[in-house]
Amino acid sequence: MINIPLTVAPLIVYNIIAFGLLGPEPGNSWILPVATVALPSDARWSLLLGDLMIAASLFLLFIEIVKATRVGRGAVLDHILSTLVFVVFLIEFLVVAEAATSVFFTLLLIAMFDMIAGFTVAINAARRDVAFGSGDRP
Repeated sequence: MINIPLTVAPLIVYNIIAFGLLGPEPGNSWILPVATVALPSDARWSLLLGDLMIAASLFLLFIEIVKATRVGRGAVLDHILSTLVFVVFLIEFLVVAEAATSVFFTLLLIAMFDMIAGFTVAINAARRDVAFGSGDRP
């Protein structure tokens, strides 16, 4: 269960909201304000649903990068599953009309960064564990 990439959660939540499984919402759901805050400058800042989705996904990306520092058999499975999540994001972005939004594209990029960062961290960790060309030979 720990090997399941957390970036699958935004994919599932996006589809639940985009396909109206929580009830029909007219228009673009991603521009709905979640909260509005009055700032000291007298400006009002609105946190939109899409912004919240991206912020939550970035937090999950951070956790995924920390998970990538683990070594062992589970790390390989984690990388494979992260790649599969990215492929699902990419296919959905290309062929599903509801996924043709900037929010989904940003989630796609987050999944791509998760995949690339996972491989990069694992390769760098492996390099530290293997000594190449020791200068101690006679």
